[in-house]
Amino acid sequence: MPPPTSLPTLAAALHSGDLSLTAYLDQLMAHFNEREPEVLAFVPEKSRFHRLEQEAKALLQKYPHPGQRPSLFGVPIGVKDIFHVKGFETQAGSRLPTQILQGDEAASVITLRRAGALILGKTITTEFAYFAPGPTRNPHNPAHTPGGSSSGSAAAVAAGLSPLTLGTQTIGSINRPAAFCGVVGYKPSYDRISRAGVIPLAGSLDHIGGFTADVGGMQVAAALLCADWDPTMAALAHRPILGIPTGPYLHRASAAALTHFEQVCTRLRDAGFTLLEVAAMADFDEIYARHNLIVAAEAARVHRDWYRGHHALYHEKTRDLIERGLDINKEQLTAALAGRSQLRSQLTDLMFAHGLDGWLSPPAVGPAPAGLDSTGDPVMNLPWTHSGLPTVTLPAGKDAAGLPLGLQLTGHWYADEELLGFAAQIEKVLGF
Repeated sequence: MPPPTSLPTLAAALHSGDLSLTAYLDQLMAHFNEREPEVLAFVPEKSRFHRLEQEAKALLQKYPHPGQRPSLFGVPIGVKDIFHVKGFETQAGSRLPTQILQGDEAASVITLRRAGALILGKTITTEFAYFAPGPTRNPHNPAHTPGGSSSGSAAAVAAGLSPLTLGTQTIGSINRPAAFCGVVGYKPSYDRISRAGVIPLAGSLDHIGGFTADVGGMQVAAALLCADWDPTMAALAHRPILGIPTGPYLHRASAAALTHFEQVCTRLRDAGFTLLEVAAMADFDEIYARHNLIVAAEAARVHRDWYRGHHALYHEKTRDLIERGLDINKEQLTAALAGRSQLRSQLTDLMFAHGLDGWLSPPAVGPAPAGLDSTGDPVMNLPWTHSGLPTVTLPAGKDAAGLPLGLQLTGHWYADEELLGFAAQIEKVLGF
């Protein structure tokens, strides 16, 4: 029997002792051995479950009485392999010497360990969280990409291998793979979750977030990981008024994706949600160019020394990014960075002007593409990452071929609690 996949359900059962941690790990090992060889979500590790058994024994000795156990007692998490984790090498999906990539354990990992979580392992990432893909396959169809760069983290949750995984997003590396894999993906407001202990791609744009099977699980995780979390905001979330950002941004989605999006919007209207079409981001081409300039420029600065000594070991996609970034001067970067707060102000002003609680949009240009050479186009996630506004992707059905399709919901600046409260309402309507 497959192990529980919902984080709140599993955490409650392990915390109370209704589910033995030893018995659960036995279930998980059987499921892992069945699914992981096809999905390839995790960095290979010898004796993974022997290590987990020893760590579980230590945890049980420390917390023998259920009433004393921390909230995530025994919950196994996957961690994207650009996060530093004590006891694990950081490879970052690359061929660079691992000794130059190591660092202190990520703050987010420390937080989850303190809550009682066990580290199931490192999840596969594209090289340095850019576009050079790893071996991970889409759990719904192994001939299709799971998306990137948090490929393994999304696939691990979708395959039922872990109830919670950590990822990052610099363009669309959480929201897109969540859509492709049919799970919940949450990118918080910029810097709401600490970036300490994570190899950066572009620090001005990098967001720490994660994946769960449902919104309830993400609310549990966010309450632990986000600074100054206020659970009353989520509990008091009203029925939101949501905006559809018409204009050149929305036109980037495929005809099939827009048809599905319109069908989802109709379902929400029928359920009593108010949806308004609001013209937005008329300068989307400039936003797109500005964002990609920042990624290239800041990635080149991160990798300058490593690239000088090991450029032949980089994938050509990463090499191209760094080479482009090296040609960008300080003045160009400064001007592009100023656009981030400008876009956030523009989107927020539109929200206030029209009484919007959030934005709805497709999380990808379509379903997961066939093949593993590309992780798909992140364009539908780009403006929300650029502005730093919080975004969550929800499962929203499947196409005729059985591939997942999602819905992207964006909230107000640092109103992440409210955003996930709205997401929980929408999840009930969509029913996936």
